Amino acid sequence: MRWIMILLLLVLAGLQYRLWFGSGSWEQIVYLQREIEQQKLVNQGLSDRNAILENEVRDLKNGMGSIEERARSELGLIKDGETFYLLVDEDKQP
Repeated sequence: MRWIMILLLLVLAGLQYRLWFGSGSWEQIVYLQREIEQQKLVNQGLSDRNAILENEVRDLKNGMGSIEERARSELGLIKDGETFYLLVDEDKQP
């Protein structure tokens, strides 16, 4: 009877060790849940960025106005018949 009790205590100790420190332990589960939450935040940020880019692509495909606006701001587009004025702030001159 005494050997059975010792054997059962050893089995219980082994199971408790695995529960608290082994693979699939509570600590590992909590760590993985934290990683999931962090990844959800990263995914949300990427989804927002993708939505912005998708809207920009749609505007570029459908409207000439957005293409013209981008060409004016980034490439300095000036149409025929337009006059370009460059305003210089004298206080900021070196």
